[in-house]
Amino acid sequence: MARKKVQKTVDDEPKAKTLYTIKLDTDQADRLEAWFKNGPGAWFDYPVDHSRLAYKGDQINVVLYKSGKLVIQGKATEQFVTDVLEPEITREARMGYDAVHHPEWFEPHAGLDESGKGDLFGPLVVACVIADGKMVDEWIKAGVRDSKTAGKSIFKLEKIIRETPGVVIKVVYARMPKYNELYKKFGSNLNRLLAWFHGRALNAALDVKPVSWGLLDQFSKQPLVNAYVKERKDFRLDQRTKAESDPVVAAASIVARATYEKAMLELSKEWGEPLLKGASSKVREQAKAIVAKRGKDGLSDFAKLHFKTAYEARGIPVPEKQQMKKY
Repeated sequence: MARKKVQKTVDDEPKAKTLYTIKLDTDQADRLEAWFKNGPGAWFDYPVDHSRLAYKGDQINVVLYKSGKLVIQGKATEQFVTDVLEPEITREARMGYDAVHHPEWFEPHAGLDESGKGDLFGPLVVACVIADGKMVDEWIKAGVRDSKTAGKSIFKLEKIIRETPGVVIKVVYARMPKYNELYKKFGSNLNRLLAWFHGRALNAALDVKPVSWGLLDQFSKQPLVNAYVKERKDFRLDQRTKAESDPVVAAASIVARATYEKAMLELSKEWGEPLLKGASSKVREQAKAIVAKRGKDGLSDFAKLHFKTAYEARGIPVPEKQQMKKY
């Protein structure tokens, strides 16, 4: 019997990348700049803040920032990376070779990250995600990356992550009054409170789907979270800075940030206007307005009271220990 021919649909084809970021070293940046200056075709330069160069082409934008970060965006992204960036600039084939360069990404493991730590208003949110290679492959194609670079797509990416079959997601955070109460309970030590949040999220996730290891985006020099999984003899928790390069940690970063953003929307609605992020002078003025309307105790419904900004907004002297802390 003749085998029936199966027609591929557009949906069966893997989606091409429309965004690609990479850090270039000095030599690579010089080569890229020379490539554009040698007149490669129909490219037009345009101004971008803090950039070393920025060019528009047919269905593509290329921006190299002074920090060395290169951002390529548009329908022609993959073509530019494979035809120009890798053979002529970085001289290393990486696109499509994640499994070769980072095989650990595709092992079943846990990823942990937090959001809101540096913001006066809104909760401190911790997320733990457990995923395997098939999920990671789909997330890479979808553009899952560190929440700090996700921009307006944060909720779209969160939806993709949460709707992934088999994924395990656990989120831990406390409403603002409870957060301020817990901060005191943990001896006014933010890292110890954060470690407890991480421990709760990690253990809840491991109870659903045990894996042999996890990766934490490092927030302290001491491995504080390890104490909460010491009874799990078959589990290893690693920690390092910039762990969001691991797609599972990046997924946790996105879930944590999206949860924080949603909580901020609720708090903003309660206050009557959008609450600002960070801990700048403008944030302090907004906190003062809350104190003026709701009293010093009322600020605890919206803000982390251990911030220097919160003391200033309430007209309370900043404790000497507090002055030494930076958030």
